[in-house]
Amino acid sequence: MSDRNAALDRARTFITVLVLINHSVVAYTAFGRFYPNHYLWSTAPIVDSQKWIGFNALTLFNDAFFMALMFFLSGLFVWPSLQRKGIGHFLRDRVLRLGVPFLACIFILMPIAYYASFRLTDSKAGFVEFWLGNFKQGIWFDGPAWFIWFLLLLDILAIPVFLFAPKLVDAINRLSIASFSRPVLFVGVLFAATVVAYVPLLFHLGAVRWFNLGPLQVQASRVVIYGVFFLAGMGVGAANIDRGLLAKAGNLALRWYVWVVAAAASYGLLTILINFRRMRLSNLPGAPPFWWQSSYGVVYALACVTISIAVLALFLRFAQGEKNLFDPLRGDAYGIYIFHYIFCLWLQFSLLNAPLPAIAKVLIVFVGTLGLSWIITATLRRIPGATRIL
Repeated sequence: MSDRNAALDRARTFITVLVLINHSVVAYTAFGRFYPNHYLWSTAPIVDSQKWIGFNALTLFNDAFFMALMFFLSGLFVWPSLQRKGIGHFLRDRVLRLGVPFLACIFILMPIAYYASFRLTDSKAGFVEFWLGNFKQGIWFDGPAWFIWFLLLLDILAIPVFLFAPKLVDAINRLSIASFSRPVLFVGVLFAATVVAYVPLLFHLGAVRWFNLGPLQVQASRVVIYGVFFLAGMGVGAANIDRGLLAKAGNLALRWYVWVVAAAASYGLLTILINFRRMRLSNLPGAPPFWWQSSYGVVYALACVTISIAVLALFLRFAQGEKNLFDPLRGDAYGIYIFHYIFCLWLQFSLLNAPLPAIAKVLIVFVGTLGLSWIITATLRRIPGATRIL
């Protein structure tokens, strides 16, 4: 693997770690609320009485970009894979790699994880009764596995693009090459596409509503954003990646500080808008005013794009060496993502009555979640053929 690709893989591993951090802290945010009578409506599956307002800022930062960037990184190698393997082999690999873990998640792993949340209600049902009752009622638990099924859907949709619209991907690739020296070209187009993808759905559906079709769940207002980032990744990775936006010697990497400043400024604007709504607009009936909602949509899109670009720039600039902090996790990162939610929720559950401050609990939860999910992944990957899935 080239240094350039190693840097991108390290960025993907970093995002996986961010997911674990985000799920570790969300139980301890100042806005956390748990509703025993409707536990699935709670702000998080587990909500602790120990809170720290600093975790609000962290979850907002992560929520602004990390899953969109994950779809971008996932799209980078789709086009070369289709060209190398052919459609049939590509589809079989993706169904095996994504479909099998998703089924394991919705039938086994996520019910085990969410049973910790269910234990905080007044019900005394055992796990088997809980498991059977949910399926009878049509209740499905995706948890973080929503990303897996939606990525599989995008991979499937990439096939007709490959067959009937290759010029679209070629155009994105040409834009990437032109952005070697002027990354603002690519960033500007991605920002405009993200605004168009997000703002109409934000007005129509709101920011927090989820699409639910049986076990298929995804945050409705961000569906098109994820598709835009995935398609952008496909275009960048289609060819000449070493001469385009993500080139080691390109201006994105060389002027990383510009994008860090832009990301910080856009995140600051997003924070100001959200706090303004909480402080000044929270008592207004109905949806927020038009000016606020439209401003939020544009600023959210700006933060999503600039933070993603800043992270890529940082890794391209500083993660090119032979060794890196994230390398030991790299091969097991996908499995860690699949298994971590069980350990995260049950560790949070076990610490509910512990006389510890929120920061101490988060450290215990994060280290325990990472360690246990890493151990089980590394163990399973030793089974012959398991690396095709994990």
